[in-house]
Amino acid sequence: MKEVTAGSQAAALMTVLDLEQADTDVYVGRTPRSPLQRIFGGQVAGQALMAATRTLPEDRSVHSLHSYFLRPGDPHEEIRYAVDRIRDGRSFTTRRVVAWQRRNGADVAIFSLTADASAPQPVVAEHTRPMPEVPAAETLPTLAELVAPYGEHASTALAISQAVEQRLMEDPFSRAPKVPPHTKTHAWMRVAGRLPEQPAVHAAALTFVSDLTLLSAGLARLGGGWGGRYVGASLDHAVWFHQPVQADEWFLYETDSPAATGGRALCYGDIWSADGRHVASVVQQGLIRSLER
Repeated sequence: MKEVTAGSQAAALMTVLDLEQADTDVYVGRTPRSPLQRIFGGQVAGQALMAATRTLPEDRSVHSLHSYFLRPGDPHEEIRYAVDRIRDGRSFTTRRVVAWQRRNGADVAIFSLTADASAPQPVVAEHTRPMPEVPAAETLPTLAELVAPYGEHASTALAISQAVEQRLMEDPFSRAPKVPPHTKTHAWMRVAGRLPEQPAVHAAALTFVSDLTLLSAGLARLGGGWGGRYVGASLDHAVWFHQPVQADEWFLYETDSPAATGGRALCYGDIWSADGRHVASVVQQGLIRSLER
């Protein structure tokens, strides 16, 4: 894997994504120091996708992934990613990845992912959602500027996103409940610094970032914003890659939640490049609980 420029903030993310091979189809991922008591879900998803792509033929790229968060990840234990080469067809390749950690002397699965990849296919039908009209990223305050009034209350949010620049269009800590038809949230994001020019790295980086704010869509109709009366956890996560992704350039992330019931919220996300290309779609179901119970 190509080196990242020394001192670049992207180096923090590449430290996460650059896995060590421990055995045939077994890779080890590192977790950066964090004040969190559990590993950020996007980290595990991004690392699992990188493990899957390490075993793909050179002419194939991932077009979709489906994953489940099985247990909270322990940031003090290494994660081992075991890849199962399920299928190598003429046009499509499928990989299953299970992430393992040691708990009380035993191996336990904390995450599972299935990824499908394909060789280039002829275009038969092509259509896309147009990008919404929103303010340009450069016209919006940085995340640090936006959350500065909240002091230490914003430290966790800033720690999670240290490798990712965010330009939000509303105060994430003070939100009125969203009501139909205005239930969508928009944010510009990009990996800070420059990533290697490898499509697999950019797809894994986008997967990492896609878990950063998606569950907030499930809380949007409750109001209050980050650090409010509710807590959430990702249960599953799926990404469809429609076009090549450049994760270190600005992309627009639109999120919404069409349904919530039984303590679970279904959240949708669409991602556009700055030039208006619809590059990916994301779906996640998350657990939402009240802190007042």
